[in-house]
Amino acid sequence: MAFNTVKERPVKRKANTLREVPQVVEERPERPKGISIFHILDRLTRMDSLFHDGLPVKYLPYILYLMVVALFYIGNTHYAEKTIRKIDRIKSETDDLRADYTTLKSDYMEASKQSEVARNVASSGLIESSSPPYQIVVNGEEY
Repeated sequence: MAFNTVKERPVKRKANTLREVPQVVEERPERPKGISIFHILDRLTRMDSLFHDGLPVKYLPYILYLMVVALFYIGNTHYAEKTIRKIDRIKSETDDLRADYTTLKSDYMEASKQSEVARNVASSGLIESSSPPYQIVVNGEEY
């Protein structure tokens, strides 16, 4: 049996001490002398100083709120466009159905005329009555 030849090393504990932050001097490249909209926005906003020490967490709720509002706005726009397309499709279907209804109604009105009904039942052997209808009166005692 072999002996364990690995020696335990003493654990060097880390202490909570401040690290030295290296001083970094940012060298900005020379910009052309022309004025652009990005140059003007950079001068007016000074975003570099805002993010110099890292991401400012105090603005995070506002940023998240604006993101939620923007997503809601985008979703609402998509929903409205989808609804408009659906309304247009239903409107064209309604126009087609209205045209079909008008055609069928005129065909029904034509077929329900007395002369058309007489002509259609003539093949069955039925003929139109030439005498006018009369009313049968029944006395109250007979009923």
